Amino acid sequence: MSASSTNAHGSVKSYVTGLVLSLILTIIPFAVVMSGALSVLATVVVVVVTAVLQILVQLGMFMHMNTKADEGWNMMSFVFTLTILVLVVGGSLWIMQHLHLNMMIG
Repeated sequence: MSASSTNAHGSVKSYVTGLVLSLILTIIPFAVVMSGALSVLATVVVVVVTAVLQILVQLGMFMHMNTKADEGWNMMSFVFTLTILVLVVGGSLWIMQHLHLNMMIG
């Protein structure tokens, strides 16, 4: 694959851009945690925000998830999968929390 070729799987430029963005979004939370300059809450916010951005970069640059009409089913199945995942994990955490509260002894 040459640097100027563009096909359905992306170009070298898009992969390099994704790699650079991924590295930056990995280095930022690492530096924040290792420096200890921010409060715990601010550190958690930085880590969560960069994690979400990292997921979006991975999905867009490497997995080529988009909302184009010809690839709309990929996005729809991904949204469905996320919905089921949130329901299962959220429901499990909710049940475990209530079990913990109801089973605690004095």
